[in-house]
Amino acid sequence: MVISKGANVPVAAAEVLVELGWSTGPGVPDADASALLLAGGRVRSDADFVFYNQPQDVSGAVRHTGKRSAPGSVVDTLTVRLAGLDPAVETVVLAASSDGGRFGALPGLYLRVLDAASGTELVRFEDTGADTETAFVLGELYRRGEGWKFRAVGQGYASGLAGLATDYGIQVDSEPAPAPVTTPAAAPAPPVAPVAPPAPYAAPPMPVSAPAAAPAAAPLSFTKITLTKEAPRLSLRKHGAVGGLLRVNLNWAAAAGAPQKQQSGGGGAAGWLAKRMRAAGPSPMAGRDLDLACLWQLRDGSSGIVQAIGQRFGGLYEPPFIQLANDDRTGAVTTGEDLWINLDHADLIQRLVVFAFAFDNQPLTGLNGLATLYPATGAPVELPLDGCDFPATSCVVALLENDGDGLVVNREGRYFQAVEGRSNHQQIDEAYGWGLNWSAGRK
Repeated sequence: MVISKGANVPVAAAEVLVELGWSTGPGVPDADASALLLAGGRVRSDADFVFYNQPQDVSGAVRHTGKRSAPGSVVDTLTVRLAGLDPAVETVVLAASSDGGRFGALPGLYLRVLDAASGTELVRFEDTGADTETAFVLGELYRRGEGWKFRAVGQGYASGLAGLATDYGIQVDSEPAPAPVTTPAAAPAPPVAPVAPPAPYAAPPMPVSAPAAAPAAAPLSFTKITLTKEAPRLSLRKHGAVGGLLRVNLNWAAAAGAPQKQQSGGGGAAGWLAKRMRAAGPSPMAGRDLDLACLWQLRDGSSGIVQAIGQRFGGLYEPPFIQLANDDRTGAVTTGEDLWINLDHADLIQRLVVFAFAFDNQPLTGLNGLATLYPATGAPVELPLDGCDFPATSCVVALLENDGDGLVVNREGRYFQAVEGRSNHQQIDEAYGWGLNWSAGRK
């Protein structure tokens, strides 16, 4: 159902998937979806703002679940578990910001809401009236009686995401002033952890510490850092990530111009790592098993691997201080497979190689990847991975090395192809000099 600005419709679903989409092309800017949880017309705290630097609210009911691409289009997604929202939350504002451009330069801009369980489209808003704005409220979900409704809004902001957020009561981290600061500022309190850490495998549930009390909440930062071929290195310590849990998430999508696998009875989501987008409907590559893994080496000389094969899930509070959160074999987990690294023990870690491999040995050709590191403090770090032009079956995402002053992240983007007699693991081991003994394994 397509509705016009100002119109509203009932939303008969316990959980919805929200898609912000547009057409790509030369000169078209990027955009990011976001959500604000309102009580009495304003957020209760900065924790009620869900966006790329804070990908879920405290309850986990609202999540920013990432982007996927298809030839000629991009979709950024949010999930909203309406039945799980705090009763005090009356409205969920569905907004977006444009990175490096204006919303009028995003052709085919739309927002649509789908039933997360069935993938059925409930409502779509297309005629947004966007022009010179750099941030935009496209719609809102709001309580009406015992249920929820969606309203198409179409309100723009020339002041960007910071202006939009401030309007709803968010405390925004200002850009540094050019004049020197004469009075030292108090150290900001750590932001709310974006996603709860995993519970250990075959062990009692991991204790999750509550955020430390602070005299004032730290302002949110809208900064994103991207490692590129030209600038591939980043010191975590210099970035401000000096402790806490570092989450590593990897997302894949079809590269522009890549052939799309069609299913009978209709199309599906474009990316084949459907772990972030399963709720949108069937994926052309549903059922694929892409695993995240990490070769580790500690400063005492011990080494090994964290992966689902052989149930080597690792541990966060004992060596190797790395843990795989889950193993999704079907593409049905909307948040994907996460790898966690305990930076409180970074001084004990010598090297880490984070990589992904196709358990079924199907090639990664025609895909682009995006790895994102979410430190407990500091902005997220994105590592875009260019696609490969040969039938690779694994990809090294990042190399983390201890330079004596902490861990340094190196963007790798190196692809390998499993061949008879030499597995993905063996080739990566040889390329990075790990020296482990390998044998066939199973999950």
